[in-house]
Amino acid sequence: MEHKRATQALAALSHATRLSIYRLLVQAGTGGKLAGDIAQALNLPGATLSFHLKALSAAKLITAEHLGRSICYRANFTAMNALVGYLTENCCADDTPSERPGCC
Repeated sequence: MEHKRATQALAALSHATRLSIYRLLVQAGTGGKLAGDIAQALNLPGATLSFHLKALSAAKLITAEHLGRSICYRANFTAMNALVGYLTENCCADDTPSERPGCC
């Protein structure tokens, strides 16, 4: 992942509502959630939800699939893993092995 793309993803996730939506979609797994179910779960008006889904989609963190008259949203796990990888790719590179935390 390039720096610009990581910055866009982190900016999208920096809003509390968008982070809540994203976490809900990650929890839903590959099955995703319908827009109405997201709105109900987070008690969001439709226009507010649409605004935040658009930002997450622009950052390529979620995908949308039309299912008849409904839209199913899913977390983009490839993008999520790329972001985590980007954030940790040089983890503890300057530490000696004995100083590295367990995650490295």
